[in-house]
Amino acid sequence: MLKKFFACGVMSLFIMSCAAILAFAADPGPAEITLGEGGKKPAVFPHKKHQDAFKCADCHHGMADGKQVPYAEGQKIEKCETCHNTTALAGKTKGSLALDTLKGAGHGNCLECHKEKAGSDPALKEKKIDKCDTCHPKK
Repeated sequence: MLKKFFACGVMSLFIMSCAAILAFAADPGPAEITLGEGGKKPAVFPHKKHQDAFKCADCHHGMADGKQVPYAEGQKIEKCETCHNTTALAGKTKGSLALDTLKGAGHGNCLECHKEKAGSDPALKEKKIDKCDTCHPKK
């Protein structure tokens, strides 16, 4: 009887753990994100639209020992400013962009990609996805 009770308990725990893992993995995050909220020119990011077109690792990455590391499936995704701030990345740059600011990270990753896509796709060039208003809509 005790073996049966123990086996059922272990099985229940296993099933609940699997359900929790699947629920966490299935969370796609918000459909839209406002970056730099409260600042002069916040960027409105259509997260769902990008998820439909790209893999998570195309944009997301982690950090270990002060260096960027590639995204691994299931990795916890932090807010950009968790690392892109003057404490974690003091003085770090990529070319002329300051990576220790959210603005620098966004312009380095997002704007670079938008310019590349607009340069290779006439329809996207026509939509002017490489212009400031794409991410920073006028109020």
